[in-house]
Amino acid sequence: MSAKLEGKKRIGDELVKAGIISVDQLKIALLEQRRSGIPLGQLLTQLGFVTEAIMRDALSEILGHDSIDLKMVVPDPDAIALIPKAMVMRHNVIPISYDSINNLLILAMADVYDLMVLDRIRATIDATLEIEPMLAGKGEIAEAIDTFYGYELSVDGILHEIETGEIDHKSVEEAGDEYSQPLVRLVNAILSDAVKQGASDIHFEPEASFLRLRYRIDGVLKQIRSLHKNYWSAIVVRLKVISNMNIAETRAPQDGRISLSVLGRKIDFRVSAQPTTHGENIVLRVLDREKGIVPLANLDIPADTLNSLKLMMARPEGIILVTGPTGSGKTTTLYSMISYRNSEDVNIMTLEDPVEYPMDMIRQTSINEVAKMDFASGIRSLMRQDPDIILVGEVRDEATAEMAFRAAMTGHQVFTTLHTNSAIGAIPRLIDIGVKPDILAGNIIGILGQRLVRRLCQCKVKREINELELQFFSSEQIKENKVYDPVGCSKCENSGYKGRLSVLEVLTLDFELDEMIGAHASTSSILAAAKKKGYRTMADEALNRVANGATTLDEVSRVIDFTQYLNS
Repeated sequence: MSAKLEGKKRIGDELVKAGIISVDQLKIALLEQRRSGIPLGQLLTQLGFVTEAIMRDALSEILGHDSIDLKMVVPDPDAIALIPKAMVMRHNVIPISYDSINNLLILAMADVYDLMVLDRIRATIDATLEIEPMLAGKGEIAEAIDTFYGYELSVDGILHEIETGEIDHKSVEEAGDEYSQPLVRLVNAILSDAVKQGASDIHFEPEASFLRLRYRIDGVLKQIRSLHKNYWSAIVVRLKVISNMNIAETRAPQDGRISLSVLGRKIDFRVSAQPTTHGENIVLRVLDREKGIVPLANLDIPADTLNSLKLMMARPEGIILVTGPTGSGKTTTLYSMISYRNSEDVNIMTLEDPVEYPMDMIRQTSINEVAKMDFASGIRSLMRQDPDIILVGEVRDEATAEMAFRAAMTGHQVFTTLHTNSAIGAIPRLIDIGVKPDILAGNIIGILGQRLVRRLCQCKVKREINELELQFFSSEQIKENKVYDPVGCSKCENSGYKGRLSVLEVLTLDFELDEMIGAHASTSSILAAAKKKGYRTMADEALNRVANGATTLDEVSRVIDFTQYLNS
């Protein structure tokens, strides 16, 4: 950190104020600084008053700049290839990630305000390059340079290294210079590659004679490569070590968690190991906070649907249910909704299995089988914490449903999820669980049904709609008699689709519908009454998305049962 900047910010005084160093330690460091001219932050580390990690985080807090722990970083080969080793050593920087589409480089630096270094790097590489600096310790950067520039980091290069040598399974378990082991680098390279491709899940699937690696991208599984079966035992050990699983246990299912810095941001991986015929099958769920917590306005929900959601959340008490199968985006929608309600004057508490994305100001609790705390007992405990809003991860049984409705009846707003195929299907499902219709009536604010469909890439082409397709649409939905088809380009990996969007049906319950539920009315009669009030089914919402050119009929047919909706 430059001396000029330190003088302006009076970083020494700030460190004393924060309780990181004492006044005496500051005086010693300042005297030494006058003699040596070494920056204060570096001196405090050299004198042993603070560790480099503590100094890095403290400076980050004081200067209001993001910091990064390089020991937890998974290197990005594209970023490393961008800047020569001689340049990073001369300027004491390390590239963390490179986004070629947005021409953005994330760079770890000991002095994030050294504009001369940034200009020199930009001039050497690309004058239009946008550089985002992150604060890191000087010693950490030097160590990272040796690691990142000393070994092969690409998946293909690591595999070639393994194929020309022998796999040392034992060394994968041991501490030390991990990057000297190609299997360690291979696992990191796969995790980095999956995040870069936008995968939501990583599947390691052993077969009789090979290992299959698949990513789930935009809801669809895609085979990435096949690896030799000999690699699998070492890869399993590595994955278990970094996710804190028992490496000796191979016959029982296990769960673990990995936290790493990938592409310049913190990524968590939820790990599941399952014994199968050909060995342990391991699946990693990628928990990217940047994608998991999306502002409500950025969910690309139609304006009238978004207004209905906001009106539902404005009601002071009752239950809001989000329904849909696994992987339909229920958790993302719930997080967006409570994030919208999150403020200093509201106490929001959650009960999850497990907590996926940490959120500021929200008290989050994971279900704990060891402590014998399930959803039902957890809700009972949360109600003693003076909450305004309670988020319950899932209503699974009668006890949980009973406690959730009790919370709603005692003046709380409750957000939760339920596994049903449609919003209207939540009513018979809750009755089947054991909730009485009299309790349902008046305590449900609204029900959301949700699916995720792939969004057409910009390479899409317009065409005339055929007669078979035309019968699905109403005259209000299709005005041009044209729809779009996927094509495929380099940006979408030739799939024709890029990213996903939600198809959301919103059923708002009013007095009339409550009366029908309380009177044990059939689901079909409740649906008919809701449609008269303007309720649009998921099929209607999906067809609107097709008509607007956002997706295709084939894609929405993949996740929505049109025969069920169109015949209702």
